[in-house]
Amino acid sequence: MRAREIHNILVSLGDAAVAEHSKRFFKTGKGEYGEGDIFLGIRVPALRKQVRRYRDISPEETLLLLKSPFHEERLFALLVLVDKFSRGGAGDRTAIYEMYLSNTQYINNWDLVDSSAPYIVGAYLEKRDKKPIFKLAGSGNLWERRIAVLSTFHLIKRNDFSDALEISEILIQDREDLIHKAVGWMLREIGKRDLPVEKTFLDRNCREMPRTMLRYAIERFPEKERKRYMEGTAQVSDG
Repeated sequence: MRAREIHNILVSLGDAAVAEHSKRFFKTGKGEYGEGDIFLGIRVPALRKQVRRYRDISPEETLLLLKSPFHEERLFALLVLVDKFSRGGAGDRTAIYEMYLSNTQYINNWDLVDSSAPYIVGAYLEKRDKKPIFKLAGSGNLWERRIAVLSTFHLIKRNDFSDALEISEILIQDREDLIHKAVGWMLREIGKRDLPVEKTFLDRNCREMPRTMLRYAIERFPEKERKRYMEGTAQVSDG
């Protein structure tokens, strides 16, 4: 079974010092968002090298690795799925998309979400009904809500901002800092492509946005303008 072979290779690539740093970086302590996650200690470039080597493993074995207790094995599986999705036909893409959304309990840290959601969920839904993203945005699970936000990145890159803006508004009152950061990031990406669209959203919502979300959204603005938004004194749009 190639999943076992891949597991053994990834274990051999692990580094205890890197694993210890990753435990802290990805907040695995009690009560933190990554509580209990286990790391082998593999840096992403080394992991991507193995993805290229084993890109043709079966979906069934990829799923076995996605269900691994080891963070890097789950990331490996997701990167394989992204690669398979990009190269696959319509049937393959549907199967990968459905597998992805059926196993979100294993996509349980921000790097796992960010490296996969835009390229699978966002890409699959580009010309389809976006209801699945909005369902995820209403989930009680932090990572499913982040999948919803990051999925819109694919659309933003194609100058389609409407779903990202609507989901941003839905999540303005979200309790999680990682959602605040993700929404602010997507708003900033919209601003890179159409600054008036971003500013219209900010003018309407800046007073109620969590400060982290707003800081991320206005990161590229001139200092005086950032200050006006942070103080809530930017002009409010009628739109």
